[in-house]
Order: sequence, then C-alpha cells, then structure tokens
Amino acid sequence: MTTTRTTVFEVEQRDLSPYRRGNTGVDYVHRFDSGKPGPHVLINALTHGNEICGMVAATHLLDNEVRPKIGVLTVSFANIEAYEAFDPERPYENRQLVHNLNRIWSAEMLDGGGDSPELRRARELRPVVAAADHILDIHSTRTDVVPFWVYTPFQRNTEVLTALGRPDVHLVMPGGLRTGVGLAHHGHHGTDDGPGTTAVVECGQHFKRSAADLATAVTYDFLAHFGLVDPVEPKPAERPAPRRFELLKTHLVKSTDFTFTRPVVGFETFDEGELIAVNGDEEIRALCNNCTIFMPTQQPIVGREAVYLTRPLD
Repeated sequence: MTTTRTTVFEVEQRDLSPYRRGNTGVDYVHRFDSGKPGPHVLINALTHGNEICGMVAATHLLDNEVRPKIGVLTVSFANIEAYEAFDPERPYENRQLVHNLNRIWSAEMLDGGGDSPELRRARELRPVVAAADHILDIHSTRTDVVPFWVYTPFQRNTEVLTALGRPDVHLVMPGGLRTGVGLAHHGHHGTDDGPGTTAVVECGQHFKRSAADLATAVTYDFLAHFGLVDPVEPKPAERPAPRRFELLKTHLVKSTDFTFTRPVVGFETFDEGELIAVNGDEEIRALCNNCTIFMPTQQPIVGREAVYLTRPLD
C-alpha cells in the first residue's frame, strides 16, 4: 500500500497498453457479439482519468473473457490520455486534461470547431456510444462518501436502477447535468423515447478497494439484469427503498475566493436560506429545508463545478 501525503492508494493504476487494440476500429474499445438476439450494453470506464474503479471493472471483464449469452457487450476505456497523465504526488490532477469528458456530449460541442484531448476522444467514441442500447458509465468520488446513482428520471432508468438495488442512493436530474451533456445522455439516450437505461454510478472514493469492488459488482448486476450474463450473487429477498434526491441547481466556481462556510465532503444538509458557500460576490444559499449537497469541490477552480444543491424526494 502506497501513500502520498494524506492519500492512500488501496488500488493502483496499471498499464493499459495491452488493451489498446480492440476490434471496433477505435482504440481501447472491445466488442463481443453473442450472435443471439438481445440488447447492446456498453460498460464504460475512465470518463475521468483518475477514477480507476471503472478500469478495475473493465479489465476484469476482459481478463476473465466474459462474453455475452445474448446480445452484444462493449467495453470501453474513455479518457486514456488523462489516465496516463497520473502522478501519485498529485493524484487529483488528472481528472481531465482540458475539458470534462462528461460535459461535452452535445452536438454543439462535438460538431464545433473546438479542440482538446477530450473532444478528440469524444468524437472517436461517438459512434460507440450511439450504438448502445444501455450504458453503464462507471465513476468515483474524490471524498469518501456513500456510493450513488446519477441519472435522468426517465421511467426506463428509474425502474431498472431501483431493481438493481445497489447502490441505494439515487441522484435524479430532471433537467440533466445543467452544466453540459454527459456521455450517458448523448443523442437519443437523453430523450424520452431513448433506447434503454443509461446511468452513471459513483462507486466511492477513487483509490479505495471498496470502490473497485462495487464497480465490478454493479457491472455484473447491470449485465445480468439485461440477460447478458448469469447473476453472480442471488438477489436479496428484501432491499432497502432507495434514498432519492432531486438536483435543484448546480453552481460553478466564479471566484478564486470561493469558500464553504464549514468543512464539507458531501451529503451535508442545510436549512432553507442558510449560507452554504461564498463565491466571490455571490452567496450560495440553501433552496429548501434539508437541502443536501452533492459533489462539493475540494479544489475550487474557476469555471468548474462547485456544488450540487438537492432536495430529498423520499
């Protein structure tokens, strides 16, 4: 086990170059067709370069030669350039190189004249994402908070993710991410009549073994739900009802003087009107009682997301 300052690496990066050559014409994308009718499921890892739990889940599928019983399985590693920029002395710096790869999936961004490692990779992956019926996009969090789903509350998403049972915290976003378009909401996946279930799973702290283990378990849950693999574990007789939160507003960092009024890691609650943070000349205040914050920034960078304000639905 390696440490750098206060960061503990229970899971470390590995060389992914053996996985570069897939069979789709796109580097680091592997597709397996059962030859039998069934859905096309995409398991996507490393949308952010330092969120390595997805890498563990994806390499597990490939190393163990998991093949679909029906339909098609695609396994992809997304932001490889950011992944390869990892520095153990600065383990949070390689989330992205220029753009957040999970905010640039609009036609405006992908068809525009902009250029960055993330835009180039999204353009390569565009047909891969479009071809899938169901998408599991595997993520993790900087702080050690409970795992949770993130999704647009189309009925097809709500039903499947509730049926899966874990994790049992759901962040639903009626208006989408509000700061861009995510990979799982690209094109027809972000419409009412989209082809299937698309969701982000936040598995826990980036470098914890528990996050990697959950990522792998949820991957099997997802594939088994759609019949591509046999269930690894029997379904529990009873599951807790999901704890659901609705995204109300996403704040961006506007000032280098951004500060929270108290130390936060996520899931703290505030009373309506209570001051949460100061963002230059803007005050960020709770929009309701029990206003619950998600994803509070630990390193404010102007232009990046500062905090999500939510309300509990249940």
